[in-house]
Amino acid sequence: MRTRLSGLVLSVSLLAPGAFVLGAGADQGGSPTLSEETVRGAVQSAAPLRERAGSRWKAGPEYDGRYWVVIRATTKEQRTALAGLGLSIEEVHPDRVAGTAHIKDIEAMKARGFVVDEMVALGDLAEKGFPPKDEAYHDYGEMAALMGELAAKNPGLVSMFSAGKTWQDREIWVLRFNSSASGLRPSSKPGALLMGTHHAREHLTTEVPLLFAVHLSDNKNKPEVKKLLDSRDIHIIPMINPDGVEYDVATSQYRWQRKNMRVNPDGEIGVDLNRNYGYEWGGVGASDQPYSDTYHGPSAFSEPETAAIKRFVEARPNIKTSISYHSYGSLIFYPWSYSYDPIPNKKDLAAFKAAAAKMASLTGYTAEQSSDLYASSGDTDDWMYGVRRVFGFTYELEGGSFYPGSAAIAPAVKKNTAAALYLIGIADDIYQASGSEAGAGR
Repeated sequence: MRTRLSGLVLSVSLLAPGAFVLGAGADQGGSPTLSEETVRGAVQSAAPLRERAGSRWKAGPEYDGRYWVVIRATTKEQRTALAGLGLSIEEVHPDRVAGTAHIKDIEAMKARGFVVDEMVALGDLAEKGFPPKDEAYHDYGEMAALMGELAAKNPGLVSMFSAGKTWQDREIWVLRFNSSASGLRPSSKPGALLMGTHHAREHLTTEVPLLFAVHLSDNKNKPEVKKLLDSRDIHIIPMINPDGVEYDVATSQYRWQRKNMRVNPDGEIGVDLNRNYGYEWGGVGASDQPYSDTYHGPSAFSEPETAAIKRFVEARPNIKTSISYHSYGSLIFYPWSYSYDPIPNKKDLAAFKAAAAKMASLTGYTAEQSSDLYASSGDTDDWMYGVRRVFGFTYELEGGSFYPGSAAIAPAVKKNTAAALYLIGIADDIYQASGSEAGAGR
């Protein structure tokens, strides 16, 4: 999550309780499928993942040693240094940044000469209970049920399968929209990938891709949508970090959980999944301390969640564009993130800039190179483009906080639906965004 804001926002809210596991079978082609009976059974059984998360990880991170902190910083170089020291930067102001960090990291920042203006223990910021304003959000089980319903009501168009499992053995569910290839069957159609919730506390980033899938289903016979469904291979993964999400909502108050739920050798919990991808892993803007919110993990793709995305993308060379949703900041980023330099291919850079500008016009967000805010290594888009040549973008959604309430969902979904349709539409030739010929200058 990254944001440019004029004021410090500390509002928090809560998600609705209840979760369950959705089962899957396999069709003749070997790809998992879901029947209406499977969906109904999953809804009725409601296996208590939330309760399991709360009891199993009773000795987990909670808020121990973690603070919301405001630190003076005026340049992207200073912000990059703070990120490397473990600060999860959430807001950027002209003369300071705000975010979350462990007390050990804060002391290290002070030792480096950074001035801390404010510290608030995360436990002091949490609201009690699950207020009605958050009941519209989907937890893992509710998300899986809705995905299953979409697959069951759209046979021949929508299929649901798992990209892999998490540390706590949850499935990383995928919805695929393709009118001529279901499940795991390959497709020659240009592909697009939408991903949500690398960071557990960014719950709005589940809603945007999930409800985009609902939009595709509800409007499948309308010309604009039907054209894409007939000509594109669309994959949607609304929740890459379900373990962290379930932990974040497992009690009567949010836990501000960012990372996944790996148990590190020292007992600290979690790896920052958006610092764990393999391109320029372990460099700037990531921490090597397991207690840090920006801990990059013991090695590139060490986490089952990021390894699953790696395998998923490698198995689908037709994927040409992607969006990784984060919150909150009203920004659209393109590579590089690890370097202040622009990508060297001028045609690619022009396409990135033009597509980002168009999507910014559709959302009202601001488009910029990721490292213009601060540099960070091991992120999704750098690997997507640097290794796979996928034109990947990171969206920082709106909302003003990690827990903005249900009122934030509808406007965010509306704005980002138009932008997602645009990027999927140019997946056959990203260069049309800038008016260049496909492949020119490569």
